[in-house]
Amino acid sequence: MEWNAIYQLIDPKLIIVVAVCWVVGFILKQTPKVPNWSIVYIVTAVALLLAVWLIGWGAEAVIQGILAGAVAVFGHQIVKQAGGKR
Repeated sequence: MEWNAIYQLIDPKLIIVVAVCWVVGFILKQTPKVPNWSIVYIVTAVALLLAVWLIGWGAEAVIQGILAGAVAVFGHQIVKQAGGKR
């Protein structure tokens, strides 16, 4: 799947949510007491809360929040894997 297809799935006003989630994930990764396995769940919860706050409560906000959180995590993994340790 191309990035253009993913961008079409996410409401354009929620691109900022993706950026915020990326930063939250980075901060959590630097925090020693936060286990790595929990970062994905925390980022998704943040994305859900921000999406509901921006769009309003409803099924669309939940789906958009999950998509925004997933794109943030996926994007981080792509960057991490592409620039892997050589």
